[in-house]
Amino acid sequence: MSEKPTTKVVPSLVSNTGGIVSPNPFWLASAPPANSGGQVQRAFDAGWGGAVWKTLGQPIQNVSSRFGGMHSKGVRAVGFNNIELITDRPLETNFREIYETKKKYPKHAVIVSLMVETREEWKDIIKRSIDTGADGLELNFGCPHGMCERGMGSAVGQEPKVNQEITSWAVEYSSIPVLVKLTPNVSDIRPHGMAAKRGGAHGVSLINTIKSIIGVDIDSFAIEPHVQSLGTNGGYCGQAVRPIALHMVASLAREKDFGLPISGIGGVCNWRDAVEFILLGSSSVQVCTEVMLRGYRIVEDMIEGLTQYMRDHGFSTLDQMVGRAVRNYSEWGDLDLNYETVAKIDASKCIGCNLCMTACQDGAHQCIHPSKDEKSRVPVIDEAECVGCNLCQIVCPVSGCITMEQVQNGFAPATWNQHVHEGALLRPKKGAH
Repeated sequence: MSEKPTTKVVPSLVSNTGGIVSPNPFWLASAPPANSGGQVQRAFDAGWGGAVWKTLGQPIQNVSSRFGGMHSKGVRAVGFNNIELITDRPLETNFREIYETKKKYPKHAVIVSLMVETREEWKDIIKRSIDTGADGLELNFGCPHGMCERGMGSAVGQEPKVNQEITSWAVEYSSIPVLVKLTPNVSDIRPHGMAAKRGGAHGVSLINTIKSIIGVDIDSFAIEPHVQSLGTNGGYCGQAVRPIALHMVASLAREKDFGLPISGIGGVCNWRDAVEFILLGSSSVQVCTEVMLRGYRIVEDMIEGLTQYMRDHGFSTLDQMVGRAVRNYSEWGDLDLNYETVAKIDASKCIGCNLCMTACQDGAHQCIHPSKDEKSRVPVIDEAECVGCNLCQIVCPVSGCITMEQVQNGFAPATWNQHVHEGALLRPKKGAH
């Protein structure tokens, strides 16, 4: 947290994403938590600012079982996988409940997620969605399983020309804002975001789930989750995907000619995660997996945490936050090769576990050694050999025990791009290969 004085002004959390306004930036993502009117209404009562209804389309039948979790070192479901498809409830039922929900909660954002095939189907389902009073549409171009085999979902999201064409249909037929939900199952997100923009989208949402296999039962050899003895690839989500989502959101936010609002999705578990997405360009954030694991009430802490963060940093509106970190996202070639840090150990906090030493010896640069003082269990850092890689700080179990501190080495800033384009002379770096 910043040490700036706390403002007495109550910050406004009102969010505007492509013309879709909500009382706060926290939306339910299009998924099981937003599958029915009863659920969405309970979520709004808990404090959620908006909800993207579970995707509507032609009738489907889901399989059983559908979900898989990746557990790590005693933590349950750090990653999550699903092979569930779009809604299996009748369209008429969904449209009625959307209408009832929007009528009961006029100030909350209700966005209808859609996925169909033909132009006529898009025209019909968009008209029916608008008739419910919904605030916006989200075109599901991201589902990586089941629907893509039918020519929808990520099959559309991976083809910029198709993305642009279908988006243009939706914008033509819609009188409310249209968001395009992008798939992460591409090598570069930018062409796909630009395709949505060319199609006339009012904004984009990303990321959808990542094509994956969550695991294998090593006794039965079944792919998880399995249907009888068979399994398939599904969509990976949860807190483990957040770094991928942040990268893709930031890549679009910093793209010079993009400029569309972004609804960020992927591994948001708490208010800090949400702040990261907002600082990298998101004007709203969508949450699915954490709600599935913890319930709707997690939004209370998210609202409280975001509000306090804005107070502490002097932000009175959400717009003042959006994209503030984008300017610090650089290409590798523009990083200062002469910037130098070394690790420092606070002896008063060290518990003598030696995890840093083991990690450095086996996985880094062999610069952390046992103390020569037999009475001390605090390792010693050979600063002349330390390359500032951060590994010791990452493995240290004690917060603040190991810090990375800048060394003034007397060398002027210099980047690889300067070296390539201007012939700048760079000094050899420690640990260079």
